Parts: sequence; structure tokens; C-alpha cells
Amino acid sequence: MSVRYFSSNPADDLRAAAADAVAAERAGYDGWTIAEARVDPFLACAVGAERSERIELATGVAIALARSPMTVALQAYDIQALSRGRFSLGLGSQVKPHVTKRFSMPWSRPAARMREYVLALRAIWQAWETGEPLRFEGDFYTHTLMTPFFSPGPNRHGPPPIHLGAIGPKMTAVAGEVADGLICHPFSTERYVREVTMPAVRLGRERIGATLDGFELSAPGFAVVAESEQAAAAARESVKRQIGFYGSTPAYRPVLELHGWGDLQEELNLMTKRSEWDRLETVVSDDVLQAFAVIGTKEELAVELERRWAGLATRVSISTPEFG
Repeated sequence: MSVRYFSSNPADDLRAAAADAVAAERAGYDGWTIAEARVDPFLACAVGAERSERIELATGVAIALARSPMTVALQAYDIQALSRGRFSLGLGSQVKPHVTKRFSMPWSRPAARMREYVLALRAIWQAWETGEPLRFEGDFYTHTLMTPFFSPGPNRHGPPPIHLGAIGPKMTAVAGEVADGLICHPFSTERYVREVTMPAVRLGRERIGATLDGFELSAPGFAVVAESEQAAAAARESVKRQIGFYGSTPAYRPVLELHGWGDLQEELNLMTKRSEWDRLETVVSDDVLQAFAVIGTKEELAVELERRWAGLATRVSISTPEFG
């Protein structure tokens, strides 16, 4: 099983995102992925598709529960055509406070809702590809109207593959059941992926009588590039800050608990409630950093990433927050 390497870094605006996609292609990465943070990931992938030639492009992830399946179906279809088949649709549910308070959208039974969301996307694409009537009626989403004027028709590159972002066993099993791949949350360790994630993926695949053959697994890859002592120190602090941000979320506590670091989650959560965002890295130890991140020179990073994920992951999303 060969591993493909994707560049995965945040961007402050669309120009920066497009430049990062071009830089990733020139640097020899197999793919480029962007999460939904400060820029719209669909717009970023569209601009990246226009400015690149060979690199794979992915939302990693776009927040599904903030959008209608019909809206996402059309956006993903367009980018798949624009990129000439180089796009994969990465979707995530987000946690309840963000969905309800940031996006002002409904929240209930996230795993069941995401399962239905993916099925709705596939039903919409099927109607466009074949011209057959659109009839999807679920517990959360209903799509029963598609006139010729609003149908883009068949996509010469076909619908894009769907990858679900997940960290908990229920959502991970849903990914194994209805998606083409799983995007491991950046806040995942090798131990967590092997002991918690993979059994849940296999459970989902078993539900449909399928094996892991052809199923994509995107593993996380926080990287601290230590080309100089000064650079290493800055990179360590940056990655620790990102780990602290994720670790403050109660839904992600099981990852820390697996390693015996459950109390760290409570400490980080209290710090965010006191708006101490610029101090999160101060309570993330080097042991925690080493569990989540790969540290070393470029050559050492390559060896360690291969050791961690070869034979398990089909792609690794490398994140170097400080340096891009």
C-alpha cells in the first residue's frame, strides 16, 4: 500500500491558499488539502484547481452540517469538473457549539445525520448522472425536486469521492459504511488510530459486507521541522499551541484519556474559557507533542512518517503550522 503525502496548512485569505496549493505542487506533494477555518474551502479548492496541473485537491474538511446537501453537491461537482477529476470532498460534522452558535444550524444525532447527508449527496449526483427522478426522503433531509433547468447533467469526470472526517467511534464507523475514505482528525495519535479508529472503520465496512480494499485512510501529520535550533523552537511552540487548541474540546478528550492525559483536557478547556488562547502551549508537555507530531529534519520526518503509517494509511496530511 503506497502512501501519498498531502500538504495541509491554514490560510488567512484566498490568495494565500492558492499560493500554498501551487507551492505544494512545486515541492512535489501528491495532494493539497484545506480545512474550513478563515477561508471558504470550496473557493480555495476552485482557485487551486485553476492554478495547478497535477496535484490532488481536497476539502479537509468542509463543515457539512452548516450546509444543505444540495449546495455541497453542486459545489463539489463544479470543482471536480474544474480540476479535471483531481478533487475529493472531505466533510466533517463539527461539534455542537459551532454548528448551533456559529452557523445557527440544527444539531441532533450527528453520526446518523452525517450518514444520511452522504446518502443524500449520492442520490443527487445519481439523478444528475442518469437523469432519473430525484427521490430522497430521510429523517433529516428531503430532496424530491430536480427539474432539467437546475440539473448540470453528467460530469465527464464523475462525482468526486467522499471522505468523512471523524474522531469518535460512531462517526468513524459511519465513514467506513457510506464514505470512500476517512480523514483522521488532526488530533489523533498513532496509538489512537490503531486501537480506536481502525476497529471502528472495520465495523462500518462489515455493515455493508466490504473490506478495506479501495478505502482511503488519511492519517494526520503534525510536523516540527528542525533545520535549525531557532526554527525548531518556534515550530514546537506553534504545534503545541495547535494541539492545545484541539485538546481543549471536550469531544476530543478520549484521545488524551487513551494516553492517560485526561486531566490535560480539563486544564486546557478552563484556559479557553478564561480566553487564555496565547498560553495553551505552556501546558502541553514534550511527551504530548511527540505523541501527536513528527519531529526532526526533513529526512528524519520522511523516515518516521513512513514508519508510523506505511501499511495503514493511503495518504498523510502533513501540517507545519509555523512555516507552511
